[in-house]
Amino acid sequence: MRHLKQKKHFSRTTSHRVAMFRNMVTSLLEFEKITTTLPKAKELRRVAERMVTLGKRGNLASKRRALSFVRTRTAVNKLFGALAERYKERSGGYTRIMKLGTRVGDAAPMAIIELVDRDPSAMPKKRTRRVPEAQQAAK
Repeated sequence: MRHLKQKKHFSRTTSHRVAMFRNMVTSLLEFEKITTTLPKAKELRRVAERMVTLGKRGNLASKRRALSFVRTRTAVNKLFGALAERYKERSGGYTRIMKLGTRVGDAAPMAIIELVDRDPSAMPKKRTRRVPEAQQAAK
């Protein structure tokens, strides 16, 4: 029987797919907003909502399960701290998907997935390339 087998495979091996979603959920928890293709965003929503539910439980077993999936400790600390506090009254629907249109190169449908009720001013800035001081002085 094919019960509970409705996830998409994205033409990837299991290990590649799991690694991809581990990276994506870590980025989503750290930055609270990422841009990806629409099918990946819809599949990522399932994983991200489970992680926020683990954060809301807050017990040691839940923290260990989250640490086994999420890549960085800072993302897990944010999940069990600020995000758990933010969503303690909400009973689901922690993410929002907004369609962007199509990508120029291959016409793939693009989307933004973000955590709801986020504060844009409190987000970490994207890392930019550091210009050496000698090049800055030359300009």
